[in-house]
Amino acid sequence: MRGEHAGYACGAALGFLGDLIAADPRRGHPVAAFGRAAGAVERRLWRDHRGYGAAHAVLCAGGAAAGAALLQRAVRGTAPSLLRHGAQVALTAATVWAVLGGTSLGREARAIGGALTAGDPDLARERLPHLCGRDPQALDGPQMARAVVESVAENTSDAVVGALVWGALGGVPGLVAFRAVNTLDAMVGHKSPRYRRFGWASARLDDLAGWPGSRLTAALTVLAGPDRRGALRAWRADGGAHPSPNAGPVEASFAGALGVRLGGTLAYGGRVEHRPVLNGGAPPVGVPDIERAVRLSRRVSVMALAATVAGRLVAGALRHGSGNGRKPR
Repeated sequence: MRGEHAGYACGAALGFLGDLIAADPRRGHPVAAFGRAAGAVERRLWRDHRGYGAAHAVLCAGGAAAGAALLQRAVRGTAPSLLRHGAQVALTAATVWAVLGGTSLGREARAIGGALTAGDPDLARERLPHLCGRDPQALDGPQMARAVVESVAENTSDAVVGALVWGALGGVPGLVAFRAVNTLDAMVGHKSPRYRRFGWASARLDDLAGWPGSRLTAALTVLAGPDRRGALRAWRADGGAHPSPNAGPVEASFAGALGVRLGGTLAYGGRVEHRPVLNGGAPPVGVPDIERAVRLSRRVSVMALAATVAGRLVAGALRHGSGNGRKPR
């Protein structure tokens, strides 16, 4: 059992490093393959009904998690012992690499920031849909900068920290299940006429799965940010005002840490939303704040890897010690 936890720690570190080096490929990514499969299931199951949407969520996310569990079990059955441990590390590393998206997140954010710095808002609008679902034509330069910082904050939790939390809790199946749930939410979890009912289950499941990762992200932002007091103050004051129970703490803590104002009116999915302002006494986001947000996201991600791996190792050691301390019957 101790070897299993150590193997997960090694695999998670290697997978994190792989994301830093290789990021997401433009073609053939496993998450994209899952998205295509989920889309095919949706075409057969779709009805304007919550029950069919729940079946879609269970079938897609549950099927992905079950497949990962079977693969992990098969790897554990590999012999001899040295080969088995090596295969477990390799499987964990490949899965962590596949589910993380921190490097791609930073790359897209910097591309938009570079276009805005160069005075090319049209290029920035062209690239913005790679990062978030807002209507780029309705945004000027400062509004696009705000959208980028908000997306970096939210996706630090969704694309990195949340996955690492569920990996530490559930191994490879936990990693796969979290990414499947998060992908389903992105596909059908928004409140458009087509998905208001069908996507309800996926959205609620994503809220549940994202809860621990978002709180850890906010806490690490307080520790890693340039303004710790500001991050903690904004999280406490404004984190609950956001319509998303998980985006709120993360965006508020980022706003406080960076000393900027987030939230307000935005155009998303063909509708206009008026969201509460986060860290309202601060100045609005500027283009240079994009790079600051990306650097903060990277620090939070590294700390999340360390925290989740350490938590898994400590839990394994405690379990092992408890097992050795049992009295024979």
